[in-house]
Amino acid sequence: MNMHTSRRNFLKSTGALFIAIPFASHVTAQGRVAAKTVDPAQVDAYLALNADGTATIYSGKVDLGTGLRAAFPQIAAEELGLQIDKIKLIEGDTLLTPDQGPTSGSNGIPKGGMQLRQAAATARQALIKLASEKLGKPASELDAINGEVRPKAGGAGVSFASLVTDKGFELKLDTKAPVRDPKTHKIVGKHVPRPDIPAKATGRFVYMHDLEVPGMLHGRTIRPAVIGAELVSVDESSIASIPGAQVVRMKNFLGVVAPDEWDAVRAAKMLKAEWKGGGLPTDSAGLRDYVKAQKVSETEALDKAGDFASAYASAPKKLSGEFYWPVQSHASMGPSCAIADVKDGEATIWCSSQGTHRYAKHFATMLNMPPNKLRVHYLDGAGCYGMNGHEDAAADAAFMSKAVGKPVRVQWSREDEHALDPKGPAQVITQEAALSADGKIVAWHTTMRCPKPTANLPTIPLLAPVEADAKQAKGIATGSLSSGGKPPYDVPNLLVEVHWLEDTPLRPSHLRAPGKIGNCLAVETFMDELALAAGKDPVEFRLAYMSDPRGREAVERVAKLFNWDKRVEPRRNGKGRGIGYTQYKGDETYVAIAMEVDVSADGRIRVTRVAATHDCGQIISPDGVRSQVEGCILQTIGRTLYEEVKFDRNHVTSRDWASYPILTFPDVPEMKIELIDRPNEPPRGAGEAATAPVAAALANAVFDATGIRLRTVPFTAARVKSAMAESGVKFG
Repeated sequence: MNMHTSRRNFLKSTGALFIAIPFASHVTAQGRVAAKTVDPAQVDAYLALNADGTATIYSGKVDLGTGLRAAFPQIAAEELGLQIDKIKLIEGDTLLTPDQGPTSGSNGIPKGGMQLRQAAATARQALIKLASEKLGKPASELDAINGEVRPKAGGAGVSFASLVTDKGFELKLDTKAPVRDPKTHKIVGKHVPRPDIPAKATGRFVYMHDLEVPGMLHGRTIRPAVIGAELVSVDESSIASIPGAQVVRMKNFLGVVAPDEWDAVRAAKMLKAEWKGGGLPTDSAGLRDYVKAQKVSETEALDKAGDFASAYASAPKKLSGEFYWPVQSHASMGPSCAIADVKDGEATIWCSSQGTHRYAKHFATMLNMPPNKLRVHYLDGAGCYGMNGHEDAAADAAFMSKAVGKPVRVQWSREDEHALDPKGPAQVITQEAALSADGKIVAWHTTMRCPKPTANLPTIPLLAPVEADAKQAKGIATGSLSSGGKPPYDVPNLLVEVHWLEDTPLRPSHLRAPGKIGNCLAVETFMDELALAAGKDPVEFRLAYMSDPRGREAVERVAKLFNWDKRVEPRRNGKGRGIGYTQYKGDETYVAIAMEVDVSADGRIRVTRVAATHDCGQIISPDGVRSQVEGCILQTIGRTLYEEVKFDRNHVTSRDWASYPILTFPDVPEMKIELIDRPNEPPRGAGEAATAPVAAALANAVFDATGIRLRTVPFTAARVKSAMAESGVKFG
């Protein structure tokens, strides 16, 4: 892998036509000089027209298996007026791509894609203006089609390449540049095969785990058996029998490197080290009580309408309930892996981070080097869903590489991944509501207890710099855990508040749709309880409190798709159906889910049928959206039925697939997905929204099947069987 190249050779190798100035040179690791601007305010940061008639687009957002490798070329090809097979994509390389923020929060298309669209629209306007001068025709009579600017009425055109020649656009991105009318779209909204699938299906795709860098060593990090323990001593002679093995120690950071990967694994197991201290304030069995008893640092009122206290006090019928969402792991199918090459005051890191630009800054800080001396390359990993151990493995590799002066590859073990990845934290949500004498909702109060996001914490503190006592940049710890606590219904007297907690026993992290699944479970399960108390069918009851026409349509269409049969009282025969609804984050994608379950006499829940309607505005790539919706549903069924991190006062004990089970192929239900395309609406994200109503629909279906309200996740067979026995439920 040759990292040494001149600007001229770089231009020749890509065929890209870039401007010569006005950007600052960016000297990378290994002495490479950037050949293009990465300024997100510049068109040239996002795209370049190549001499061979192709275009290269540059994205700081990365494809995490979400289909952006198809969607981004669709956007660029449509807006530029170029065939999609002429589009090349470079993603997540901090040297070559603009910083568009991390690929998270379902903002790949709404932010990254729309920045690309505006850059392409700006470029198209510039091309048409240049062609107007060359063809002697008004710009209003021209259009960009198939790599040329041609008269709309017909006739000869000029190629893009001939218009740009030896320079780029030298233009600022115009956020108001007119984009193409959706009525004219030929590529956006259509099926486009994902370019990465053939290689992935045939085993030829290069994942992070497959990458090899010349001269690299293999590293493994040794962590204490007790979280937070301090390293007292290391006996380096204990691995003297392993060829080439070296010990790397920086205060409490301890690792080994070796030329052979298996030797590194053996050395990590054989190395004798003494630790002292550490421990956790509670275990998983006591976590719910710990969360409820923990001191509240701040209470924040998120939404307020009317006078909840007065309306609740005077109402004739009151309901309340408490809900619990447990600590969960990302449970990536493959353990985290990264390679770092740190020497001579420069660094190159290869990893599967969702935020290569963000973590480039963090890695530079912890290595005590200028940010322009560090480059991060993105390669596909084995899933992440927020932030798993990818960045941790990269930090491990970076410290070891710096110590030995050679590239180091670190791959975590399965036990490392389950035990050490930062976790989605626990939540406790309480609900209070009241009905009038005629069964109408008059008051609603939601209270959430969850860890406080704070700018005083590093962006999910990485283990290695903590252990090495190195600096970390600051950021936000856990994401918007309070989002989704507001009911998406018209309630006259409403209070939604969050009790922010200072601490959580295990390191917190973003985990797909952070906070929103648990909050939606509480809101939508409670909505069903209110419907029952009012003597109404759950679908009809929801529609009575919905004024947003898009939300109403989502609920009405899912009821039709599912063939919903109206019912007030639960069937209690082991078979049930339920519904859940959300407008994601309160102002984004609309999702309604109906679900059917079978509950066996021994408490096992099987989801048999799911219907979902999904309105994310304009759809760029229908197959990509459908895949995301299906993935959201399946993963969240598993999270609801099975997943909970178990830990004692020392460490995580659920360290494998047996102790931390997930959904398996035999459990996949029948699914019907109906996508609601709105070409004239802004596109919203599809990577998370469909997760939010899943647990609620499942819980409501279980109530219909058994008459039991499940408010504690996961809905394990043992928990359901115990609840049925306590309630005297028998069937089958």
